[in-house]
Amino acid sequence: MKLAVLYAGQGAQHPGMGKEFYEASSAFRAAFDAADLPFDLHRVCFDDPDGVLNQTEYTQPCMVAFACGVSAVLAEKGVQPSYVAGLSLGEYSALEAAGVFTAKQAIELAAYRGKAMADAAKGIDCGMTAVLNLDRDALAVCCKEASALGCVQICNYNCPGQLVIGGEKAAVDKAAALAKEAGARRCIPLKVSGPFHTRLMAPAGDALAKRFETEAFGEMQVPVLFNCLGREMPDGSSIPALLVKQVQSSVYMEDTLRRLGQLGVDHILEVGPGNALSGFVKKTLPGVVCASVETPAQLDAVLTVFEELLDDVDIER
Repeated sequence: MKLAVLYAGQGAQHPGMGKEFYEASSAFRAAFDAADLPFDLHRVCFDDPDGVLNQTEYTQPCMVAFACGVSAVLAEKGVQPSYVAGLSLGEYSALEAAGVFTAKQAIELAAYRGKAMADAAKGIDCGMTAVLNLDRDALAVCCKEASALGCVQICNYNCPGQLVIGGEKAAVDKAAALAKEAGARRCIPLKVSGPFHTRLMAPAGDALAKRFETEAFGEMQVPVLFNCLGREMPDGSSIPALLVKQVQSSVYMEDTLRRLGQLGVDHILEVGPGNALSGFVKKTLPGVVCASVETPAQLDAVLTVFEELLDDVDIER
């Protein structure tokens, strides 16, 4: 067995996520509570009485705190993946699992990133639209034609048949209309608060670059596949530079999954909340066993299915 762990990005967050893990596991609590934040993480993540969880500056640290907690539980149970990766924000969770960041760092960096992205999006009439059943080359042509109206780019290559475009709303709407004419089955506008993973996020990239100057980056203990590459980091690259690029360029999740298949991964565990990545895996790597985890009960069930993993902790690398 060769296992990869994938970490969800923002979008599946909901009040109550992580509460069962927090009550059940001291390892989860230690990781979840590691950061110093300007808001009450428990209040927002577990109850969200003020309705702020879906604002990106809150979403991001909450999601990463949840993921760091689950990673701590997995480590406590002896689960050691051969590879890790994350979708967008989930890349910070993957880097924490790989030993590059501490839980405290990852959560605090996620809070900083979320605020930087929210600041970069202020004043922009933006949009993002999922485009179904149109290949990437054809959609790129649509974006190029629509760019006369403003910024529009393919920002997510999720899986076969599912791409996401983003940028300035007029240009995104025009690209979506052209995509329908070019044969897309559906174009679905998404509820988002910014033009994420487009060049309009350059100010957020600049802010992250400045922050990274004072951050310590640990040695990678598990190989990470990076969003903006769709594969492992090549020699001569740096993690800070890749994270600066990531916030303002496309996320190549389909390419990442195909690369995991090439590397011999045959089991994938998605750390949620939600199961969007499991859906991408099923469409991209139909022969791979995949399961998602959001609660202690789900984790116990998955580990029962993957029980041979616990019998051979040093998974093939």
